[in-house]
Amino acid sequence: MPELSIFHLILNASFVVQLVMLLLLVVSLISWTLIFLKSTVIKKARISADRFERKFWSGADLGELYKRLSSRRNRLTGMEMIFEAGFREFAQLRKNANVEPMAILQGAQRAMRVALNREIDNLEMNLSFLATVGSTSPYVGLFGTVWGIMNSFMALGAVKQATISSVAPGIAEALIATAMGLFAAIPAVIAYNRYSNDVERIISRYDIFVEEFSTILQRQVHA
Repeated sequence: MPELSIFHLILNASFVVQLVMLLLLVVSLISWTLIFLKSTVIKKARISADRFERKFWSGADLGELYKRLSSRRNRLTGMEMIFEAGFREFAQLRKNANVEPMAILQGAQRAMRVALNREIDNLEMNLSFLATVGSTSPYVGLFGTVWGIMNSFMALGAVKQATISSVAPGIAEALIATAMGLFAAIPAVIAYNRYSNDVERIISRYDIFVEEFSTILQRQVHA
């Protein structure tokens, strides 16, 4: 029946139920936007790591590689930024003859860890929002459903003779809130689980690179 169309039910829902629907719609749109943006960030981080590792392990001179990267320091991300930060600190400390070799290595490692933490913050940005949407949206939708059903039964108690046609619209509009809550939650949960795994893999690659680069710097320090 046309009077039971979804659009009609939404327009005739109570104010609280409409507010819940609007909130879930906004949250869902923000969530989808973040899903696409996070997908782009992770893809770029993976491609950048692959490209830099090919350069790094190709046998190129690290000093020349550092010079090329330092010329665009403000635009570096991922492994490039970690390498540039570590090698810059290493080169600066090595100029000082009073600095112990182990202190040079530790300084470079600290610089790389700082850069690594910045990259971790960038990769994990907005993941907590997706987790929050995935865990709370069903409850927000359920609240709208409970409120709508409560209003339907209150209206039912005010009439002498109840029929299905008088009860069905109120219950239907209430159930739309639950459906919208699930619509917002399911993509957010799937995206959070997938992106969390992808971020962990990228961070693991960064950690391995820091250890490998530290080994190379240690050999140069004691050379």
